[in-house]
Amino acid sequence: MHLAPHIASLGTETAFEVLARAQALAARGRSVINLGIGQSDFPTPPHIVEAGCRALVDGHHGYTPANGILKLREAIAADAFRRFGARVDPAQVVVAPGGKVTLSFALMMLGQPGVEVLTPDPGYPIYRSMIDFSGATAIAYPPGGAGCGAFSADAILSRITPRTRLVILNSPSNPTGEVIPRAELDRLVLGLQWHPQVYVLSDEIYSRLVFGRARHTSLLEYESLRERLIVLDGLSKTYAMSGWRVGWGIWPGNLAEVAARLAINIYSCVNASAQHAGIAALNGPQDDITRMVDTFHTRRELLVPALDRLPGLSCKRPDGAFFAFPDIRGTGRSARELQDRWLEELGVAVLAGTSFGPSGEGHLRLSYASSLDELREALRRIAGWLDVHCSPALRPTA
Repeated sequence: MHLAPHIASLGTETAFEVLARAQALAARGRSVINLGIGQSDFPTPPHIVEAGCRALVDGHHGYTPANGILKLREAIAADAFRRFGARVDPAQVVVAPGGKVTLSFALMMLGQPGVEVLTPDPGYPIYRSMIDFSGATAIAYPPGGAGCGAFSADAILSRITPRTRLVILNSPSNPTGEVIPRAELDRLVLGLQWHPQVYVLSDEIYSRLVFGRARHTSLLEYESLRERLIVLDGLSKTYAMSGWRVGWGIWPGNLAEVAARLAINIYSCVNASAQHAGIAALNGPQDDITRMVDTFHTRRELLVPALDRLPGLSCKRPDGAFFAFPDIRGTGRSARELQDRWLEELGVAVLAGTSFGPSGEGHLRLSYASSLDELREALRRIAGWLDVHCSPALRPTA
């Protein structure tokens, strides 16, 4: 079989590979704690499930418009105004089966050989995969967080060349949990005025999951950027709806129709009942979000200080998402070695930082979308392993 050469450029998402290995171990009777998958452990709120079921009972079994049911697009636009004061025409919204589709569409439109795309490293692995698949050249920049220091607009602006066509931002960040400060976004948007050929894709899928005094600033709030801004969002993280596959892009007016045509060619439309569930999610009570965020905050306050006290590890407190990204260089072990050994020897699934780019070496990503009891048990197992395998000089003194 002779496949098209560019198929070989497709990467993968290690979280799903580790999940499969963890499930295989569990099927053999092993006790496995999965801190590798970026998925909320909460159930979808009941009123959202009810709306999806009711849509099926009421006969919503057919195609919808390719860009999504109008009431859902109106709800997305209303949510943008309610949260950010941004006026979005529902015609700019294209509903998609998950957030990855918006990323893929953006790179189908803007990525090609000879073009450069700026992407965070470490960053969500599908960014790099789809850049490579498009034929464009990925230009890495440090996203801030963990061992990377704070986010810097200058780190992006200094990498822009006449070949740059797209900058990918992600706040809160996967994997570091960094929330980009508004002052840095102000500086970035101001600098971008000198580069009118550059579009921006802002991945805001974790925008509701921020803690303490941290605040998420949407790039929708910058009117000067709107004609070259693509915002990626969805229901998976905020409403515990990862399996429903409802995401969307908010597109500039000149690209929304192109995105809709791509939708027609690739998936026709998103499942009708899932879209009705999405309407209920956005227009219904938001109390469940508050409870989820409070719970994630409590888990963060358990996990992060505990990791920071372990021999050979240090861990910065993330401001958003539900990931810790500890620095493990003090152990003298590679990220991949610890990922593999902790899964096989401890039954604790984590992800090597290298799953998110070369700059992730020396780090692991741990999800705290797990119960407090599971987090405590995982910490107990990891601490025991480090006590055996780490040099006595690395062990904290009393």
